Amino acid sequence: MGRAEVIELAYGRGTVELRADPELAEWHVIRPQYAAALPDAERRFEEACRRPIGGLPLREAIGPRERVVIVTSDGTRAVPNRLLIPWILKQLALPPEHVTVLLGNGSHRANTPAEIEAMFGPDLGSRLRILNHDAYADEKNVFVGRSARGGAAFLDKVYVEADKRIVLGYIEPHFFAGFSGGAKGIVPAVAAIDTINSIHGAELVGHPLSTWAELEGNPIRREIEQMVAHCPPEFTVNVTLNSAKEITGLFLGHYIEAHRAGCERSRAETMVAVPHAFPIVVTSNSGFPLDQNLYQAVKGMSAAARIVEPGGTIVVASECCDGVPDHGNFAEFMRFGTCAEDIRANVYRQEKVVVDQWQAQVAAEIMKKAEVLVFSGMDKAEIRECKLGVAEDLQAAVEQRIRALGGRPRVAVLPDGPLTIPYIGQ
Repeated sequence: MGRAEVIELAYGRGTVELRADPELAEWHVIRPQYAAALPDAERRFEEACRRPIGGLPLREAIGPRERVVIVTSDGTRAVPNRLLIPWILKQLALPPEHVTVLLGNGSHRANTPAEIEAMFGPDLGSRLRILNHDAYADEKNVFVGRSARGGAAFLDKVYVEADKRIVLGYIEPHFFAGFSGGAKGIVPAVAAIDTINSIHGAELVGHPLSTWAELEGNPIRREIEQMVAHCPPEFTVNVTLNSAKEITGLFLGHYIEAHRAGCERSRAETMVAVPHAFPIVVTSNSGFPLDQNLYQAVKGMSAAARIVEPGGTIVVASECCDGVPDHGNFAEFMRFGTCAEDIRANVYRQEKVVVDQWQAQVAAEIMKKAEVLVFSGMDKAEIRECKLGVAEDLQAAVEQRIRALGGRPRVAVLPDGPLTIPYIGQ
């Protein structure tokens, strides 16, 4: 049947190999159809600033004397800040003291000085005022309005009180907000914890349209955009990236219109149809920075769950250098009870939304559908405490499940993890 193919799955800052022996199984490698990196990306950025998608050109939207806040993602997202922020500063010609970079941490922990330097580089990091958003400090967040369903939007005071606001984002499919980027760069990124919790309630997260690549019917996306409308950014810079984290598309302008255009590009590149479900699906969590902990690894599991057979097996390769993690409540939710249904029931019985319950809710639904094995560098006992299986050796774990099925079963492999969103269809 031919020689075995070696498949490299994104893992940490490198890859891990899986040998796909055609004698053992029928292998289906599913990858996104990424475009090549944009040639002359800075020149194209300048053109996009002059001719944005909706709204005013950047130099008309923001004056030379105004104080500007640039919101960008925290260290778990691959936004190319080292390129984009200098390009923005060159366009605006603002003095550094007029610019504040606000890190959209959402409910995550603050970025450390070392992480900030890694994100921005020592030169940019020393020239600009870079602040961590703190969702838990009531005095640092102010009320701006309510959504149609009554959700209260409290946003970072630094963001709200700026003369003008720019939001940066990386557009990729998201497992319950449809896509990342756009208004999501504000809510939940620089929202207060009560606001964050309000868009992550069990009913919203469990809604059938709160899922990958769904926008117009998605109740979470609708809630986010209604909240941000009370204090919108004057300009948005959204990008699409390929698996090498190179810029493939620039979508600048209005925070909704430009975002929608970027989502169409992302949809075309990342959504891949498969003809049937698979008894075994192997996935990564797209490598660093997304695969830093088990909490984020739920995204890779969720992508795989779309095409795994009920009762099948998902094997996820995620380095998890940050562990479960220790911060937040995800570990506590995952350790509750004895099975996935106990985790799910515990989420739904909460009188008020608790931070991180949403990730445990999604994980529990996946675990009810399929066995989940985790290949990682984290403590194996901690994985088992979360009611997940352990793949001590990726190759051995996959081959063991193949042999247990007998015959020559179909195996799907997502080398780029949740950067590929498979679906069953034509």
